[in-house]
Amino acid sequence: MMTRDRLKSLITDVVTIVAIGTFLAILGPYNSHQFGVPWVWFYWTGLMTLGWAAGIGIKHLFSRFLPDWPPIATGAAMSFLVSLPVFIGVATIQALVGQAFRLDVLPVVFFLVWVISAAVVTVSMLAEQRKAQAAEPALPGASRALTDKLPPRFRRARLIALEAEDHYLRVHTDRGDALILMRLSDAIAAVETLDGARTHRSWWVARDAVETVERGDGRARLILAGELAAPVSRTYAPKLRDAGWY
Repeated sequence: MMTRDRLKSLITDVVTIVAIGTFLAILGPYNSHQFGVPWVWFYWTGLMTLGWAAGIGIKHLFSRFLPDWPPIATGAAMSFLVSLPVFIGVATIQALVGQAFRLDVLPVVFFLVWVISAAVVTVSMLAEQRKAQAAEPALPGASRALTDKLPPRFRRARLIALEAEDHYLRVHTDRGDALILMRLSDAIAAVETLDGARTHRSWWVARDAVETVERGDGRARLILAGELAAPVSRTYAPKLRDAGWY
């Protein structure tokens, strides 16, 4: 049974196909006005539907077998692969109407098909990325005093630790780390509602990021997610011990 979200997504795709198909039918690129009304509209909406169906299948294969590919590489590969069935459709239609392409023209036709496919895939990927970012919850408990200073890709990441470096602050997340201009005390105030604690004069650690504890020479170290190690000073050790950190 189709869920409401899937139905909404399908309706959005149909509206997009009709809108782009109508736009291309009016524009009539590549001398497609020769088909006349309404066939030019069926021509472009049909090709858009073919490309959409191919894109769904190709996207599924990429998400299953190549999930870690960079977005640019994924988009380039998808636009090329989507172009193949659309190109075959264009060539077939031209042959059926008695205007088959010459062999020396086929590479140019494929390039023109790829241009449109690349534009559609790019718009689709940007829309999906924006939708995913909007649906993804923001860093819970952290105020904008901290998150606004982070690069966009870190603003919705899971916070692991804060590390002071002179007048700068290194923010460790599950997506990497970023160096920003901010005092540790101000950053700690920005995450005061998060479950975490200061472990050293230069460190604040999120409690759920602690994986193991190492002890040696009378000191302890917290081993965090991503194999990051945070020192525990004698000043903060008793508070952490009383709070059950180790």
